[in-house]
Amino acid sequence: MINKKVANVQEALADIQNDMTIMLGGFGLCGIPENSIAELVKKNVSGLTCISNNAGVDNFGLGLLLQKRQIKKMISSYVGENAEFERQMLSGELEVELTPQGTLAEKCRAAQMGIPGFYTPAGYGTEVAEGKEVREFKSKPHILELAFDADFAIVKAWKGDEAGNLVFKGTARNFNACMAGAAKITVAEVEELVPAGQLDPNEIHVPGIFVKRIFQGEQYEKRIEQRTVRSKN
Repeated sequence: MINKKVANVQEALADIQNDMTIMLGGFGLCGIPENSIAELVKKNVSGLTCISNNAGVDNFGLGLLLQKRQIKKMISSYVGENAEFERQMLSGELEVELTPQGTLAEKCRAAQMGIPGFYTPAGYGTEVAEGKEVREFKSKPHILELAFDADFAIVKAWKGDEAGNLVFKGTARNFNACMAGAAKITVAEVEELVPAGQLDPNEIHVPGIFVKRIFQGEQYEKRIEQRTVRSKN
């Protein structure tokens, strides 16, 4: 069995360069690859095209890359709570390709499965459909969406083994599962890394064949974007 383990985040992301296209898993602040994002900030790579559900918040997640103007283009489905993202988008400093959330997920999955494109009714009649091929299926118009073509997919899992098998926990499964294997190189950071054979095969969400490198992360903050609690009464 091939050992995918690397020593640390620096080794895992050593060959990321300027102007690359990078997928980053997570939903809001849930299940984001915190260690990898911090390393991208330190590497000071620029001109990035980032594919992610959103761009985190102003001082956390992809918001850290936006602050340093390291992202040239965001492909996402939600502006979210990031005021800097909104400001850069409205000012024209940041190119933004807003994509229906289901389409975003399917473009990841199509790339993961080696499917070049698919037809979907989502977005027809809106700016999303501009310049795209339209065909009718059962008398309903569908637009052609192409699978993503990314250099790196960076995902975060709860547990993983040295063969690259991944287990996600709760909502953190979100975009991480469909991004793994959807790029030329997939890097997984995990909270707990165990020897191959220790994970229950029935609990594995993503098989190691989709992962190129894996490392154990550290010091996760796991911030909550919007905390809502019930009153004592």
